Amino acid sequence: MLPRSTPVPGSLHRRVCTARLLRAQAGARQPAAPRLRQWLAAPGSLTARLRLHGAVSVVVLDQGTRKLWPQERQALGCSVGHVREVVLHIDGRAAVWARSTVSVRAVKGPWRAIRGLGTRPLAELLFSHHAVRRGPLCGLVLPSGGPAHRHLGRQWQQIAPTPPRWARHSLFHHHGQRLQVLEAFAPWVSKLSCIAR
Repeated sequence: MLPRSTPVPGSLHRRVCTARLLRAQAGARQPAAPRLRQWLAAPGSLTARLRLHGAVSVVVLDQGTRKLWPQERQALGCSVGHVREVVLHIDGRAAVWARSTVSVRAVKGPWRAIRGLGTRPLAELLFSHHAVRRGPLCGLVLPSGGPAHRHLGRQWQQIAPTPPRWARHSLFHHHGQRLQVLEAFAPWVSKLSCIAR
């Protein structure tokens, strides 16, 4: 289960998310390294930033109608939705685990293209359409032993030994319908720069 988020507008939401990140760092065994903080707050396409370090490929782990986690239910206003879980690799090495969630109603409407993405990055959908708007990014530590961390860990152990702990989530809006994206970073990614030189 992710920490619950309270929707608040504009700059106040950014301050709330920043405060949540600071509390997450205080509760973590080790605070987020400076480069990891950059990844957690980086705007725009994550896929484009990963491509600064090599060829990016997408492996789809799961997709379909699923029961949503409590924070997702709060963010999307429904208990069941369409879920897509993937791992983004850089040159074949697992870098980011991502989970996208949207209501069943929205996946039949403005977000229907998510069902046909296959191994294409979600960024191709999110950042190529002028009508899509993104809300603030919220960084967090996935609670050890919580449902989200256990679920991610089960999938990740088939790929690499150490699962991600640090993650971020944000809401995308398209014609009044919301889609949430959760992105969790492999520990080795925190040593990379997310800024183009």
